[in-house]
Amino acid sequence: MNGLGGLNKSPDGVVVGVVQLQLPTVVTKEDLADQTEKICGMVRKAKEGMPTLDLVVFPEYALHGLSMDMNSEIMCRLEGPEVAAFKQACVDNDVWGCFSIMEYNPDGNPYNSGIIVDARGELQLYYRKMHPWTPVEPWEPGNIGIPVCDGPNGSRLGLIICHDGMFPEMARECAYKGANIMLRTAGYTAPIRHAWQISNQANAFSNLMYTVSVCMAGTDGTFNSMGEGMICDFDGTPIVVGNGAADEIITAEVRPMLADEARREWGVENNIYQFGHRGFVAVAGGAQDCPYTYMRDLADGQYRLPWEDEVKVKDGTSCGFPVPNRRYEG
Repeated sequence: MNGLGGLNKSPDGVVVGVVQLQLPTVVTKEDLADQTEKICGMVRKAKEGMPTLDLVVFPEYALHGLSMDMNSEIMCRLEGPEVAAFKQACVDNDVWGCFSIMEYNPDGNPYNSGIIVDARGELQLYYRKMHPWTPVEPWEPGNIGIPVCDGPNGSRLGLIICHDGMFPEMARECAYKGANIMLRTAGYTAPIRHAWQISNQANAFSNLMYTVSVCMAGTDGTFNSMGEGMICDFDGTPIVVGNGAADEIITAEVRPMLADEARREWGVENNIYQFGHRGFVAVAGGAQDCPYTYMRDLADGQYRLPWEDEVKVKDGTSCGFPVPNRRYEG
């Protein structure tokens, strides 16, 4: 039960709205300004349509569209006018907001970044996408980890972006840092629909954490994004699933205290705890070693698949990008 999408809000509830934003075409600085205004208008629409709303979430590429254009003139900065407008929209409408920007990087390709702003217009979370959707996306891999922040009404928020959610380790990191609600913004198109649904559910269940996810919607004349806002309970059950309708706002109430309670009280399937305490019935405290070869190898910089030499796509040339000549600095 989620109070009819938030119309009947519980005292400990967090009402979330995800915006299946119409996929834009942004080429010029004027286009960027127009799309910024559109997003701010949708913040207002979301709050007016659901006055109990605590948090409004916009998809990846909401500001820039899916062109993969790296033109520095339309890249954003945290101190730029676009972010300032988003902050003011949150203040004006007394609501938290999650927004997507393509962020200027003086040292390489832009970052695909996400921010969470509180209802006072203060930046509470800033994240750079860790796993660009290669070989399609040209963005610099994120280098600031996976932060979490305190959110409205007892929530603790994590944010990952699109392809990040296909790696169970990303959701686990959010949960390990205490997130009881994980946001996932995306620009996915229809071929990813099934993987989108099952990964949103699995990320919730595996971590006893609400997942709040949304894609762009509609077409820009070339690409069709699928929309499909999706909010899952901490047991993996979908609370609400959207459609492909552009500019529709899907809402639900989630109750972080119930996720927190499950993490403390559950015995069976308390996977986030049991992962690091294997077999605690047999041995005191459970085994707390790291038996996973891939984790140890990754930490040592030695991650290598048995079929590594046979992998065919290892750069972006198939999608029109040049072979990179820089190594990752971290």
